[in-house]
Amino acid sequence: MAEDNTILSRRLLEECFSRGDLSVADEVLDANSILHDPAQPGPIEGAAGFKQLVNMYRTAFPDLQFTLNDVLSASDRVITRWTARGTHRGTLQGIPPTGKSTTVTGITIDRCANGKIVESYTNWDTLGLMQQLGVIPTMSATTGAEAQPQQPQH
Repeated sequence: MAEDNTILSRRLLEECFSRGDLSVADEVLDANSILHDPAQPGPIEGAAGFKQLVNMYRTAFPDLQFTLNDVLSASDRVITRWTARGTHRGTLQGIPPTGKSTTVTGITIDRCANGKIVESYTNWDTLGLMQQLGVIPTMSATTGAEAQPQQPQH
């Protein structure tokens, strides 16, 4: 059963995000699925909401590719550590195209039931993406040098 769940998670990232096959969302997501992503203003509900999310990112990064670095499953959970790469060629949430190549990493935890993903939590390097796009300065750009760890005061 856990192996079947990993297939669901793999398909969502590899086929939907990397290939743009949105029909896969209907196959692997429960009709009442809830997906949590801190980069979004609220939960993404169902396959329709997920398709909008994928479409937004694939419009901004038409060459978007996900690499699955680790896929682990236990019981009804699948944990996927991934790397996403793409070139910013379309508007992303009001940010005009920069033409910059980007790489971000993230972790998604999916909960599955009855052969579908019913809930998903994703945390990814949103700050890193914004820095790569030039929207937010890096630490070295604001301080002139990499930030050094503070020594504890005794």
